[in-house]
Amino acid sequence: MSRRGRRPAPLPVRDGLNPTRVALPRDESWGSLVEFLEARFPADAARVREQVAAGEVVDELGRPYTLASPYPAGGLVFLFRDPPVEARVPFEVEVLHQDDDLVVVDKPHFLAVTPRGAWVAETVLVRLRRELGLPELSPAHRLDRPTAGVLVLTTRREVRGLYQNLFAQRAVAKVYEAVAPLRDDVDLPTVVRSRIVKQHGVMQAAQVPGEANAVTHVELLRPAPEGRGLYRLTPETGRTHQLRVHMASLGLPLVGDDLYPEVREVAPDDYSDPLQLLARSIAFDDPRTGERREFASRRALARA
Repeated sequence: MSRRGRRPAPLPVRDGLNPTRVALPRDESWGSLVEFLEARFPADAARVREQVAAGEVVDELGRPYTLASPYPAGGLVFLFRDPPVEARVPFEVEVLHQDDDLVVVDKPHFLAVTPRGAWVAETVLVRLRRELGLPELSPAHRLDRPTAGVLVLTTRREVRGLYQNLFAQRAVAKVYEAVAPLRDDVDLPTVVRSRIVKQHGVMQAAQVPGEANAVTHVELLRPAPEGRGLYRLTPETGRTHQLRVHMASLGLPLVGDDLYPEVREVAPDDYSDPLQLLARSIAFDDPRTGERREFASRRALARA
């Protein structure tokens, strides 16, 4: 079982992509599995039927379904979806370090870490799985698509949980840099503490009353051009959009932020105004060797 108690997928990674896992509803009545799948994926109905006929659609034990298979209410289905046609995101991932356990990269702005929504192949994970020949590569933590900088990935399933737990247990020292307005009326350095909640389907995270679950240290490193400043942000926690929310709450919204303080529409292929947020460095004690590991980005923020 995986660290979440879920059985590993019965199909291997193919061309850098995991199989799609479909949990079948218990409260639906279908004459056959293929009938359900055609309704579930109407745009790919013919392709799904081909895959079932070829024995490429399987259950959680890897047993292939057939065109005659009845609908297994409450069961699981695994299959490969044909990825959408994607325009290449015109920025490269730089590998900072690679060993038997880890790949550490310098992620560019605008490239998502994992497949989601419109971005599947054009993600750090799929690109690196293909380029490095590492089908079990998996991120140990998150970086938002607009954020650049240091990202740690694990190379194989056996060590994945060890490194992911470091981040879950806040045993990793993370330092970010950001460009935001320069203001005389904000007393710095400061520590921002608040409760941040991100609701599913809502673009913005929100600060709400209650016990703080997000803590960020903010300090000004130096003035920057055009009335801006270069800031060092040191989070103690890792809530969704935490740094962007905390800086906006201080009246220091990040340059290039399309979510805070207000949502603004930006075309997916508009790369003209990158979010001025960089994961500058990461440091931790390696859970396997005890060695101190420190990695730093080689990138610079354009507006700094």
